[in-house]
Amino acid sequence: MKNSELLSIKQRFGIIGNSPKLNHAIEVAAQVAPTDMTVLITGESGSGKESFSKIIHQLSARKHGKFIAINCGAIPEGTIDSELFGHEKGSFTGAYEARKGYFEVTNGGTIFLDEIGEMPVQTQARLLRVLENGEFIKVGSSKVQKTDVRVVAATNVNLIQAVEKGKFREDLYYRLSTVPIFVPPLRDRGNDVDLLFRKFATDFAEKYRVESIKLDDAAKAVLLRFRFPGNIRQLKNLVEQMSALEMERHITDETLLKYLPSANNSLPAIYRGGQSESSSENFNERDILYKVLFDMKKDVTDLKKLVHGLIDNGSLDQSVMKENPNLFKSLDAPTSLHEDIQPPARSSSEPIYLQPDENNEDDYPYESVHDITHEEDESLSIEEKEKELIIKALRKNNNKRKYAAQDLGISERTLYRKIKQYEIE
Repeated sequence: MKNSELLSIKQRFGIIGNSPKLNHAIEVAAQVAPTDMTVLITGESGSGKESFSKIIHQLSARKHGKFIAINCGAIPEGTIDSELFGHEKGSFTGAYEARKGYFEVTNGGTIFLDEIGEMPVQTQARLLRVLENGEFIKVGSSKVQKTDVRVVAATNVNLIQAVEKGKFREDLYYRLSTVPIFVPPLRDRGNDVDLLFRKFATDFAEKYRVESIKLDDAAKAVLLRFRFPGNIRQLKNLVEQMSALEMERHITDETLLKYLPSANNSLPAIYRGGQSESSSENFNERDILYKVLFDMKKDVTDLKKLVHGLIDNGSLDQSVMKENPNLFKSLDAPTSLHEDIQPPARSSSEPIYLQPDENNEDDYPYESVHDITHEEDESLSIEEKEKELIIKALRKNNNKRKYAAQDLGISERTLYRKIKQYEIE
């Protein structure tokens, strides 16, 4: 396609931008327009897919026929068949008279089915018959009617994945995607973002007779880095908001950043692939359990050190240690609960000392307080600790499982399963 023809199409349909991906999409739309082939337009929400459906209709032999744009996701499932194909009088409650559907009304024209991925499976079967044979049946009728309608569909979801999940018919997908057109997102269009910004700012200024806002170089750099998840729709709202609220018409990067959502700069979310719900739940349970046990172990260790400090200062008699040797036998044990982390090897003759206290001249070797007992003597079985925690939580909450589950940070269903697993009465 010549540059002059491409520029003419852009001016006619109000398309702003010089991105190679955008130009390619326009060229494909212009080439397929004179035919009656079904077209599937894909792209993110707000990227301007409806403009391409208008290009296809206006450059076709059907340009004098009707053009209707329908959002399939906005029509309730119970009425979409009636909306598209019509119904007979008395065919359902509230059908007081016969009604023509869009496929009958637009005979000889073009129907743009936006958000085709939201169409119910039952309606998809009816649509497939229209595409293959040009036939449809009204709701509540047995008479087959003919129609000559060109279908242009659009979606912002991955229809192949929808087919794999059983939410979209495979035969309909291949029938719709005779000619696919991909509309690039705004973040992939380079300097088109700046061109669109200036266009929207000028339009707003002309409409309300105010001075147009302008970006300085730093603000322009920020604008080009922003990813615009809402695409052109989000950019237009941003420009109109600043045009209405900012008294200073020269926009700096600091001013622009006030209007850009900070969530855009956040790290990407973790993708868990094919992980099932149960495996994800167990993964979270394990993390929570490790944290609870780790914190509990640390608290016990701190308590032991406190008791030792009281004994050292003469505030507590050492008979407490003699009467409760098991309470103090693992003061030197590491607080980590991971099985793959082991304490460093030491010879039995190597003395172990506590960290000296600068305010205490009577620092003593740790071995002088009690005999060292290694971590191996203390059971760290995850199952035993988990069972112990569950029992404590149940006792604390008077065997009310709902509140015990909340204390443990797990679901009631998980708690019931654990109680059954450990045979807790």
